[in-house]
Amino acid sequence: MKFSSGTEVLLISSRETGRWVIPKGWPKILRTFWRSAEIEASEEAGIIGKIRRKAIGEYKYLKRLGSGKHLTCTVKVFPLEVSAQRLSWPERNQRKILWLPLEEAAKHVEEPGLAELIRTFSD
Repeated sequence: MKFSSGTEVLLISSRETGRWVIPKGWPKILRTFWRSAEIEASEEAGIIGKIRRKAIGEYKYLKRLGSGKHLTCTVKVFPLEVSAQRLSWPERNQRKILWLPLEEAAKHVEEPGLAELIRTFSD
């Protein structure tokens, strides 16, 4: 999330379905959840900034696996105060990026739990 004159949310397109989501990833062994989120924001959107170490909440979604099966995932959401965006990053050509005010961002995401977290977020 970006803090400026008005808080904005960074949405990225998912690679599989193209729906609007926030940067997220699988936690790694010996890495905190917040550090994993910070690394994913950098890899998926080129974002650099200061991440909060306390989650503002969590939501669930169904992840479609390559086998066609679905896995219920719980995502912890950590706000990130953006200071810059790199000109190049690993997934730049695989995703679209959209910065939106809170209410608009909430309307763009499909997961109700994520939409609610975005709507109720405060600096």
